[in-house]
Amino acid sequence: MTQAPYFGTTPSGRFFVKMHGLQNHFVITDARSEEYRPSDDEIIRICDQKTGIGGDQLLIIQPPTEVGRAGAASAFMRILNVDAREVEACGNATRCVAWLLMEEEGSDEITLETLAGVIACKKTGEREVSCAMGRVSMNWQDVPLSEDRDTLHLNLGQGPLRDGVALNIGNPHVVFFVGDTDTVDIESIAPGIQTDALFPDQVNVGVATIESSSHMSLKVYERGAGLTMACGSGACAAVYAAIARGLTDKNTMTVSMPAGDMHIEIRADGNAIMTGPVEFCFSGFY
Repeated sequence: MTQAPYFGTTPSGRFFVKMHGLQNHFVITDARSEEYRPSDDEIIRICDQKTGIGGDQLLIIQPPTEVGRAGAASAFMRILNVDAREVEACGNATRCVAWLLMEEEGSDEITLETLAGVIACKKTGEREVSCAMGRVSMNWQDVPLSEDRDTLHLNLGQGPLRDGVALNIGNPHVVFFVGDTDTVDIESIAPGIQTDALFPDQVNVGVATIESSSHMSLKVYERGAGLTMACGSGACAAVYAAIARGLTDKNTMTVSMPAGDMHIEIRADGNAIMTGPVEFCFSGFY
């Protein structure tokens, strides 16, 4: 495959690209021609903001699992958090890697394989990508929860965060609706919810405010990353939760997060389409 200027190799180190999607920062490296299995310590060092490259996640591009099959994905994306935990899905990461691969291939559409499944992506602007994130589930076993609970009105929470909605969109989320997200100290409350025994795989905690039928504000406290400037899968989960609760009659909403806006569509079959910006920061070797 013809190499784009974003990827390359050198005897002196591993090439990387630094990108961000709404200030959700990623260190991206290409392992399609040579296997790369970093240790936990190496992942943590790379992502460290003070002593490493700095990022919310390390993303490793690998060959798809079914190489050569007609209709196979262009690549497989591994998603490694700052604590070295591997996670299934990340909307902002998907947009960034999809944009890089589309630039490399000179195409406007691509499919990307993740632990959460195969995601179809396409360019919708010069630095804007739309991704079909898959079907959202509120089945308690899919979230997963450790026991059968009502996921639409989850009787769990701390402080002002009560009566959440539990769902899964390749990774687990719980969404709480409040009158004003700015009045909630999510960084002190979310860790207790995130590590509750009800969530065997832990959970991403979202706090949302319905601004209008087509607009919401959202903050997300992610597993292994803490409070983030934006979360693509969290935005999808929050819009689905709002529809399920009857808080909006729209299937498309603008979701405003600290770093900016994302546009989410929930289709009739429960599939979520996420559209948002990507930005190239710099590249180098480590």
